[in-house]
Amino acid sequence: MAQQQPNPDEVVLGQEINGARVVTLNRPRQLNGINDRVVYLLAQLLEKWEKDDDAKLVIFKGAGRAFSAGGDLKMFYEGRSSDDSCLEVVYRMYWLCYHIHTYKKTTVALVNGLVMGGGAAMVAPLKFAVVTEKTVFATPEASVGLHTDCSFSYIHSRLPGYLGEYLALTGARLNAKEMIAAGLATHFVLSEKLEELEKQLLNLNAGDESAVRAVIEEFSTDVQLDQESILNKLPTIDKCFSAETVEEILKALDSEVSIDGNQWIAPVLKSMRRSSPTGLKITLRSVREGRKQSLQECLKKEFGLTMNILRSVVTGDVYEGIRALSIDKDNAPKWSPATIEEVKNEDIDRVFEPFSSEHELQVPSDDSNRWSGKYEHTVYAKSSQ
Repeated sequence: MAQQQPNPDEVVLGQEINGARVVTLNRPRQLNGINDRVVYLLAQLLEKWEKDDDAKLVIFKGAGRAFSAGGDLKMFYEGRSSDDSCLEVVYRMYWLCYHIHTYKKTTVALVNGLVMGGGAAMVAPLKFAVVTEKTVFATPEASVGLHTDCSFSYIHSRLPGYLGEYLALTGARLNAKEMIAAGLATHFVLSEKLEELEKQLLNLNAGDESAVRAVIEEFSTDVQLDQESILNKLPTIDKCFSAETVEEILKALDSEVSIDGNQWIAPVLKSMRRSSPTGLKITLRSVREGRKQSLQECLKKEFGLTMNILRSVVTGDVYEGIRALSIDKDNAPKWSPATIEEVKNEDIDRVFEPFSSEHELQVPSDDSNRWSGKYEHTVYAKSSQ
């Protein structure tokens, strides 16, 4: 039976039912966007449950019609005039991403609806990620002047071929079948069966992976890619997105667009050319570096990138991108610089400048102090006191 009744108005609900623990993202009107309170509560619950011998299985889900649309962009925009106003939430989120990737209990995501950016960081790393016919995945951060973050420079760089670069640079959407084929999800279950699947998992009272898998497979269906799926275009994606620079990728796409059967490339080019030129350059370099970096290295790099972007070290594109998408909603951002060719390599180098050891993200190097490195114990928290 339930051991606690969560506050129904809280932005994250934590339930303890038999040996199962359920975390529900509970901002349905904001498509379960991630803000500082969400991250803080998630970390508290996950640490508590990992240390709880009675907790066998942790289930992630979202309230309403989305799992999570990712980071709350308006939160970043509202903090644009305050020094590092979003540093704490960024730090806590990337620190949390490490613990989600390396979590010690069996984890299941029940993903019905939109899952984007940081929301997908609570799906792709899990042992089991169940998706439905309503699931839509994307990492569109570059389009607003950000970069592919929340560990996705690690995740995308490990997808088949150069699919990761394609997803990061275009913000393209994948459906559930494509997520499974790409390795971003594990099982397809019809949305009408999701509630019954959850009940069965709660009654299991076990965290044994084979037992959990057996329950999920009672409800899951084998799926095949649709004929027009972008994953059937991987040879062309690899040919174009393996190029060394954004300029060369665009040139390669231009040369392929007129070939019969490549009609899908025109909207790809359009979307990339509407995105922040600086955001595209940062994103490509980050995913490329991610191919050779550990999870810890990726997260430390991403923390530095996000803070330098929010600090407008070389451009204020991120605030212009959010304004155009989410504030004024005119979809007419004025990027600075305006073209890929005008972005200076030395400016990109500045954004990638690593932080000092005391200012970088403090992710544990081993399991002996697994939950160390919390924001409260950093130089940032001490300097704000």
